[in-house]
Amino acid sequence: ISWSFEGEAREQADIFASLQQMTFIAMFIIYALLAVPLKSYIQPVIIMIVIPFGLIGAIGGHVIMGQPMSILSVLGFVALAGVVVNDSLVLVDFINQERAEDMPLREAIEKAGSLRFRPIILTSLTTFAGLLPVLFETSLQAQFLIPMAISLSFGVLFATFITLLLVPAFYTILEDIRKGTVRFFKPPS
Repeated sequence: ISWSFEGEAREQADIFASLQQMTFIAMFIIYALLAVPLKSYIQPVIIMIVIPFGLIGAIGGHVIMGQPMSILSVLGFVALAGVVVNDSLVLVDFINQERAEDMPLREAIEKAGSLRFRPIILTSLTTFAGLLPVLFETSLQAQFLIPMAISLSFGVLFATFITLLLVPAFYTILEDIRKGTVRFFKPPS
């Protein structure tokens, strides 16, 4: 005896398998596009570490709005990954610029947090506010877009606040690890 999914269930399974593969490819492309200008293999990881938190926000948004997850929700997750990276990139790039001018790490992080706070919050809030009309649309034609809008809006909102906390923390941890590694492998004088 054998069994298999057919019809819509099989199509959904095929779509999810394809979407998973394409998501990994998209993540690699994002990583590569970040690694080249930053001239680092680890800083893109710091930037991309907020992506899972965006997904938590998107899932929370579905719970708050009482909407079931759908394929368009998952497509919203993929789009969210690209959007969420921007806030982290702004912080890391600003810290790198200040560090290039020989500013101590703590001061560079504090300056980046204070000077980039407003632009990061404003871009995230405008993205959220721009999606509000779609979230509360009642027409039948727009109903299929609501799960994607929920994923994007709540994911961006949640990831923004996590970005402002975690990216500086992970940057500091990375710097501590780098200093420890240099000290460990430094030849004795």
